[in-house]
Amino acid sequence: MDHSGHGSGMNMDLPPFTLGRGLEFSPDLFFLVGCLAGLALYGWGVVRLRRRGDGWPVGRTVFFVVGVLSVALVMCTKLNDYGMVMFSVHMVQHMVISMLSPILLLLGAPVTLALRALPVAGRGNRKGPREVLLMLLHSRYMKIVTHPAFTIPLFIASLYALYFTPVFDFLMGSKPGHIGMMVHFLAVGLVFFWPIMGVDPGPHRPGYVMRMLELFAGMPFHAFFGIALMMATQPMIGTYANPPASLGIDALSDQNAAGGIAWAFSEIPSVLVLIALVFQWYRSEQRVARRADRAADRDGDKELVAYNAYLASLQARGR
Repeated sequence: MDHSGHGSGMNMDLPPFTLGRGLEFSPDLFFLVGCLAGLALYGWGVVRLRRRGDGWPVGRTVFFVVGVLSVALVMCTKLNDYGMVMFSVHMVQHMVISMLSPILLLLGAPVTLALRALPVAGRGNRKGPREVLLMLLHSRYMKIVTHPAFTIPLFIASLYALYFTPVFDFLMGSKPGHIGMMVHFLAVGLVFFWPIMGVDPGPHRPGYVMRMLELFAGMPFHAFFGIALMMATQPMIGTYANPPASLGIDALSDQNAAGGIAWAFSEIPSVLVLIALVFQWYRSEQRVARRADRAADRDGDKELVAYNAYLASLQARGR
C-alpha cells in the first residue's frame, strides 16, 4: 500500500500549510450532502413545531447549526485535503469531529425535536415514524451501545486500536475508507456523549455524579495517547511517514504536533461538558424546589381550610 496518501487520489503538490489555505472551500461530497441534509431536517422540525404553535428554544437551534458547521469546517475545506498528508491536521479533524461536534449536536437536542415533530401513526396504522423512533430508543440495541461498559472501551479503542495497528493505513488508502473512518469518529463521539449530556431521552440515563465519572473515565486515555505520540523517536503511522516535499515538513515534528493537539484537546470538551452538566444540575434542582414549594402551598391551603372548618364547627356548637 502507498502510505503517502496516493491511494486516496489526493493531489500531492499541496503548498505549505497555512490557516488561510486550510479554510478554503474544498467539499467532500458525502459530508457536504450529510451536513445540508442535517440542517434541512432540523429546520423542518423547528418550522413544523412553530406552525402548530409550539415553541423551540433558539439556543438549541444555534448549538445544532454550529455543530453541523464544525463538521463541515473539517470535512468540506482544504483541512480535509491536508489531513490526508499531514498528521497534525488530521488530528485536528479527528478531535473536532469526535469530541467537539458531537457535544454541539447533542446540545441541539435533535432526538427530542424529532419526537415532537414527527407525525404519529394514523388510524389503522400501528406504527408511524414517531413510534418507530421510540421503539429504537427503547430497544436492547440502544441499551447496549449507550451503556458505559460499551461506550468507554469503544472511545478508547478508537484511538489505540486504530492508530497503533495497520487498520489506519488500510483505511487511509482509499476514499471510502477515509470517509468511513470519519463517520466512525463522529458516531463514537455521539454515543459516548449522548448519555453524559442527558439532553435527549435515551435508554441509559445516569445521575449527574455518574455522568461526570463517565466523562472523566475516558479523557485521560486521550492525554496518554497524545503523550505517546510526542515521546516517539520515529514516525509511528505509515501514512504520514513520508510527507510530500512540497509541504516542507518533517514527519517526526508533525507527529509531535499531532500528539500535542490530541493531548490539549482532551481538556476542552471536558470543560464544555462539565459546564453543561453543572448548569443542567442547577436547573434540575430549581425545578425540584419549585415543585416542593407548590406542594407545600397546596398542603398549606388544605390545612387552612380544615382549620377554618374546625372553627366554624366550634362556633356552631356554641350557638
